[in-house]
Amino acid sequence: MKALSYIFLLFSSLVLFSCDQEGKDAFGGAKPKAKGSIGEIILAIDSTKWAGPVGEELRAIFEADLPGMIRSESMFKVHRVDPRAMTKMLKMYTNLIYVTTFDDKKGGSQVINAQFSKESKEKALADPSLYSLRMEDEYAKGQEVLYLFGNNEEELIANLRKNRDRLQNLFEVRERGRLEKPLFARKNSAAEHEARTNLGIEINAPASYQIAKSTDDFLWMRSPSPTEKRPDISIFFYETEYTSEEQTFPVNILTLRDSITKQHIFGDPEDPTSYVVSEKQIPPAFRNMVINDNFTVEIRGTWKTNNISMGGTYLGYVMVDQAKGKLYYMEGFVYYPNEVHRDALREIQTVLLNTDISGKKDQGA
Repeated sequence: MKALSYIFLLFSSLVLFSCDQEGKDAFGGAKPKAKGSIGEIILAIDSTKWAGPVGEELRAIFEADLPGMIRSESMFKVHRVDPRAMTKMLKMYTNLIYVTTFDDKKGGSQVINAQFSKESKEKALADPSLYSLRMEDEYAKGQEVLYLFGNNEEELIANLRKNRDRLQNLFEVRERGRLEKPLFARKNSAAEHEARTNLGIEINAPASYQIAKSTDDFLWMRSPSPTEKRPDISIFFYETEYTSEEQTFPVNILTLRDSITKQHIFGDPEDPTSYVVSEKQIPPAFRNMVINDNFTVEIRGTWKTNNISMGGTYLGYVMVDQAKGKLYYMEGFVYYPNEVHRDALREIQTVLLNTDISGKKDQGA
């Protein structure tokens, strides 16, 4: 590969052209399709640097624990690789991150440093705020390649800490985008119609989910065939009047959630004591955000049935549509004992964040 001649900040509006353009590899052939599971990252960094302060900061970014979980689960599946061991097969992965500092003389870092031109290193020296270079489809189609660098470790660590949320969000948004295509390849039009007619919202309902219950203000979808490799996932939507900002306070969100699940969701429909409740021993995590100009609160936590026969994790959103005077609570929860919930929660998030609460009830099917 030619030396990288230009360095831009992450999310720069400038365009960078790599040596492999027009979907072709270095030899003029068509590039293969990138591979790798959702949420998987190949991270190339010298072993000594990975074991030190830079590696610690990278783990805090890409292996950060998801909040509100029953057990520790990292945000991404990171595979650390020595840059000298980056085979052609590894370079075909969807998400690649290369990390180096230009003062590092160790072999692994030198392999990465050799890809930067003298000019680009001089620019980084003149401007310590430069720390990242983002390239698409460098070795394969549908690929994200991110270079993280600094003149020295102190500068790189400072930039990583400053941009932690941006780096996490870059791959979170990208992975949800990758998941959307297969997840929404086929739709459950009946569920979408129920949401539109009864709740006045537009949802994307995967065909892999079926309607478990539908009322004038509530819709529950459930993945009907959980297996050892497929978790039991439920997603529900609820509508109520928006009367006060206090409805979006954490304590009131939990009260609302428990009132919905106590009325509608049971571990065993034949047992009225098996309704779902929030687990209080593991404090839920809340985060405020704005989605499509609507104030939103994200909540991540754990649940159990009142008779303690089942339990798991959940991800929910409270969205306020002030123009309609409506508050919507939407949530997905997972039952998958002794297994990782991260991928299921990402699927839930992809479905929920594709909801448009501004839909009109008088829209046709």
